[in-house]
Amino acid sequence: MARIRYPECGKIINTHGCHGAVKVEPWCDSPAVFAALPTVYLREGNELHPFKMLNASVFGGRFVFAEFEGITTMEAAEALRGKVLYADRNDLGIPEGVLLIAEMKGMKVWNATTGEQLGTLADVIHPGATDIYVIRTEKGEAMVPVVPEFVRNVDEEEGIFLTPIEGMFD
Repeated sequence: MARIRYPECGKIINTHGCHGAVKVEPWCDSPAVFAALPTVYLREGNELHPFKMLNASVFGGRFVFAEFEGITTMEAAEALRGKVLYADRNDLGIPEGVLLIAEMKGMKVWNATTGEQLGTLADVIHPGATDIYVIRTEKGEAMVPVVPEFVRNVDEEEGIFLTPIEGMFD
C-alpha cells in the first residue's frame, strides 16, 4: 500500500487580526500536533508550495492561530480562507506501520471468523470516546466501533478483520 507523503492536515477557516494570521481547523491527532509543524503546504494544481510556520498557538482547545512566512496582511490571509493545508508525513511523527485514515479508506473489510467479505471501509468518524468505522456494504452502510471486541486485526495488504456481533451488518 502506498503511503501518502503529504497528507491533509487542516483547513484555513478565517483570518485572525490584521497582520496576516489565520485561524486553522487542524485535522491532526491534536491541535498541538498541527501547531508544532515547521512547514505546511498549499496545493496549487499538482504542485505543493511550502509555507514556513512562524508562530502557532492552540486556541480554545480546538483551533490554531498561525502565522506563515510571507503572509503579512489581512488581504493575503483572506485569500487563503477555505484552503486545505498539507504536511510532510515525516514532520507529523507518524510511527512506522501506522496508517492514516486516508490510507485505510477503500480497504476490504472481512469477517475474521468466516472469511466473508463484509464490505469496504468508507470512512472513520470520531463522534466521542472511540472511533467508528463506516463500512459500505451491499445493503448500505454499517457502523462499527473501533474497539478490540470488534476489530481483530488491520492488515495493510489484506484489509480489516472484524468479529461482528449478530445484527451488526443487517
